[in-house]
Amino acid sequence: MPKLTIFTAPKPFTHPHIDLIQRNAIRSWLALSEAVEVFLIGAEEGAAEVAREYRVGYLPEVVRNAHGTPLISSIFHLAREHSSSPLLAYVNADIILLPDLLAAAELASARMPEFMLVGRRWDLEVTGLIDFSGDYETRLRDQVAAQGRLHVATGSDYFLFPRGCFTSIPDFAIGRAGWDNWMIYQARAQGWPAVDCSEQVMIIHQQHDYHHLPGGQPHYRLPETGENVRLAGGKRVIFHLRDCNRRMTGGRILRPRLTWDKFWREVEIFPLISLRSKWLAQVFFAVFHPVRAYREFRQYLRNRREQPNQG
Repeated sequence: MPKLTIFTAPKPFTHPHIDLIQRNAIRSWLALSEAVEVFLIGAEEGAAEVAREYRVGYLPEVVRNAHGTPLISSIFHLAREHSSSPLLAYVNADIILLPDLLAAAELASARMPEFMLVGRRWDLEVTGLIDFSGDYETRLRDQVAAQGRLHVATGSDYFLFPRGCFTSIPDFAIGRAGWDNWMIYQARAQGWPAVDCSEQVMIIHQQHDYHHLPGGQPHYRLPETGENVRLAGGKRVIFHLRDCNRRMTGGRILRPRLTWDKFWREVEIFPLISLRSKWLAQVFFAVFHPVRAYREFRQYLRNRREQPNQG
């Protein structure tokens, strides 16, 4: 039986560069271990052919929103329904994984019954198929050291968790902002350790443009991002890696370093994750960020005025 199921919702394989980087990603996952199974979810053009070529699972019947975008809730449901492994990992289709992710998964599952692993990525320009034979890990690490750039601690490209976690997810649109932030918030709200593995796990994001999105716009500018934020519960639940309550380093799982900023951030989000009070969380936000809160309130009033009168 597989120990880990990696699943993703790839983009169409029609653009040469997207085809290239998604093939690199899938091949890196298959190179991890024979105990890893992979599923491609969604009937995007070329997905069925690639799934057959690499002998991975293919689940085309994903539920989509009115824009035709696959829903996270359906993606996670399909992966859980068709897999039997104790651990699941959603990974963006342009992410190269290295064996250190498996080691992190084994460490976490040996220590905790429920958890979520997440971490920062390294951005790298990739222009050709990668050779995953021999000591490919050393070659890739050397290339990242020479040419890569550590991404800022916003946005997340993988989530690894036991199959009993995240059984209920709102109908977020994949590839739009907001849902990945909700994953960190949800782990904290459920009392699961949200483990930042950035110090121990290297994931490699193969750089690309946004030509595949409507109008070539970055995902955070699309209307579906606003809907994702609404479904998540509003801006207060937009958590980032700084909001993880564990970190993995040196083969250990520790509490995060208690800096002044971390202390006050935990105070700020206490009403949200411990008291489940969004109203009190808004009050705390206004206390900690009065200027931002005032701007949000002005925008709220402006939006109300611009709404057509309802008869």
